[in-house]
Parts: sequence; structure tokens; C-alpha cells
Amino acid sequence: MSYQDDEENGPYDGHASSFPKDFGYGAFVDGEHEMNLSTSGEQKPRILLMGLRRSGKSSIQKVVFHKMSPNETLFLESTNKIVKDDIANSSFVQFQIWDFPGQIDFFDSTFDSDMIFGGCGALVFVIDAQDDYMEALTKLNLTVTKAYKVNPNIRFEVFIHKVDGLGDDFKMESQRDIHQRATDDLIDSGYDQIHLSFHLTSIYDHSIFEAFSKVVQKLIPQLPALENLLNILNTHSAIEKAFLFDVVSKIYIATDSTPVDMQSYELCCDMIDVVIDVSCIYGVREDNDAAAFDEQSSSLIKLNNGTVLYLREVNKFLALVCILREHNYDHKGVIDYNFLCFREAIQQVFELRNKSHLGPMTAGTSETPLANGKNTSLMDNPPSQCINNAQN
Repeated sequence: MSYQDDEENGPYDGHASSFPKDFGYGAFVDGEHEMNLSTSGEQKPRILLMGLRRSGKSSIQKVVFHKMSPNETLFLESTNKIVKDDIANSSFVQFQIWDFPGQIDFFDSTFDSDMIFGGCGALVFVIDAQDDYMEALTKLNLTVTKAYKVNPNIRFEVFIHKVDGLGDDFKMESQRDIHQRATDDLIDSGYDQIHLSFHLTSIYDHSIFEAFSKVVQKLIPQLPALENLLNILNTHSAIEKAFLFDVVSKIYIATDSTPVDMQSYELCCDMIDVVIDVSCIYGVREDNDAAAFDEQSSSLIKLNNGTVLYLREVNKFLALVCILREHNYDHKGVIDYNFLCFREAIQQVFELRNKSHLGPMTAGTSETPLANGKNTSLMDNPPSQCINNAQN
């Protein structure tokens, strides 16, 4: 079996207009302490991208994590090797994405399924909604059942992809049909305990980013603590919705407990684009090597419907984006104070995460930083007491 790292082919030169070429993933720096992200691949959770040939797996990877514009993906060649891509941009988002060619036969005797699925955190199976998906459903069933035998803790996600060219009624009908057929196939195979999550996706809108956000969140054991902190911040600052974004990929690693509105998520993504655009043009001096997005980065956008978008930098690659009413922004001083408390609380979560990172780790076990599991001490005692009550 052959493997290929993206770095072997030289620096990636396809990028969207909102990001410069050098604005990408790197070492996470926290004050005077720089984290060592050279953790071996076996110690990082893996997200496996699987599906039939030409289903759009490589395009998803390039658009979400390499800033390639959707139109450029038309020129991507078909993948003929397993491509491994390291994603290590912060303490919360560290994993590998393995892009599998559609022609690989998982039942071949030379295929080491224990090695592949044993350290896997999530398996994303991509189905082309514009093609006949019967063959894809057959391969989905075979892949999921084999992976489950090796590692019952894998999260199974199904991306019903390329739905941009379909009508709304046909989208929902396709999702219902695929969901029903895939579930029935698992029941017939005696694996009714396997849960599949389905997402309608397209690289031409924000649906692929939202879907990947939900996949990545399931690999973050600190997620309940992050959600609790966002809920407290919202309550005490009169904020309607808050997202904790990975700035590079524009996936959100956490949000509050209120439902996610797609339009609000798209507004927040567009705001990040604006901030990076302006920062790269006006925020970096020619004689300075400082990053465009730093501790001074913040933005305020007022919409004509009385809504305010407010962005603040949390760390080198994370940003808090809030949505609130314009009249509630009159208490800006309290909101800023609460944000500083929130950032300090996030730092405490980082410190607990770093202790786990530096401790002994075993591949494929719950001691892995982002392995499936729960950090009970963090969730039972979230560092949230410092957030001020803005309603007084």
C-alpha cells in the first residue's frame, strides 16, 4: 500500500482570494510557550475520507483545509494513493485526514484494516448525489461494517455531496432515500447498533464547512466545557449567538446550545474573510514579520437589520464571533471584559489539554489528546466563574 504526504509535492499554490498563500496552519504559540506539534501521526486521531471515484473527496479536503477555490477543484486529478494530511493549528484541532482512492479494495489480503481503522476517530463516506448511488451504498455498508469490527468507537458520517445542482425537494428526497436504504442495509447485516450521521454538502456554499465542523467537534473531548463557557458568555453579555472559529478553515469547533442558523453561520464566515482581507492589506507593516491575525485583531460590523457582528481574537488560530442586537452593544465595556474572562477560561482549558498532551500517550486509546472520550474533570468543573454578569 502506498502513502503520500501533501508536503512531498511542494507548497500548495491554489488559494482563495481571502487568504494569502502563507496564511495557513503552523505551530500554536501561547505567550512564551510554543507547543510542539510534531506528534507522531499514530497519536493523532484520523479522519478517513472514503467513497467511490470522482465523488468529491479530494475537493472537500482542498477547499476546507487548503483554501482552494471550488472552481479550481475541477482541475484536480483523480487520487491514486492514500494521501495523508496533517491538521495541527491549535490545541483543540489536531488530527490527520487520510484521503482514500475510490478504487481501493478493503477486502484485499494486503490491506491492513487494523492499522487504518484502529486509530480512526471518524470515517467520512462521500456519496455523489448527482450520480446513481446504489453502488456507493453497497460500498458504504461493506466499509462501515468492516471498520466497526476493528474499532467500534469510530464515528460514521455520510456526506451526500454535490447537492448544489439539485432542487430543494430532490435534495430532501435523496437524503431520505439514502438514509433509509443505508439503515436497512445495516439492519439486514446485523449491525443495527451502528449509527450513521447524514449531511447534505456542497463545496460551492458553506454546507461543507458546517458538516466538517460537526465532524471535528466529535473529536474534541473538551467540547462540553467550551459550549458551557459560550453559554455563560452569551447569558451575561446579551449575545444571541456565538461561534468559536478556526480562522484558517472557517469551521467552528464550538458554539452555544442554541440551534445553528445557516444564514448566521455564513455571515460569520464572511466576516472572517473580511477581517483577513483587510488585515493582510493594511494590518502588516512591510518591515514586520508579524502575522495578519494577532492579539490585536477585532472587528465590528453593523447590519441594516439592527444586528451587530463582533469578532475578537482568542489565540493565533481561533476567533470568537458573536451575533447580538445593536442596542445590547451599548454595554461594550462589559462585553469586552467578559470576553477577556472568557479568553482566560479558554486558556485554562488549553492548559489542561497541554498536560494531557505532554503525558504518556498510547495510539488508539482514550489517552490520545483528541480520542473519543470525556474529560470529566474539565466538564464537571469548567473554569467559568470569572465571567461577569453584565445584566447588573
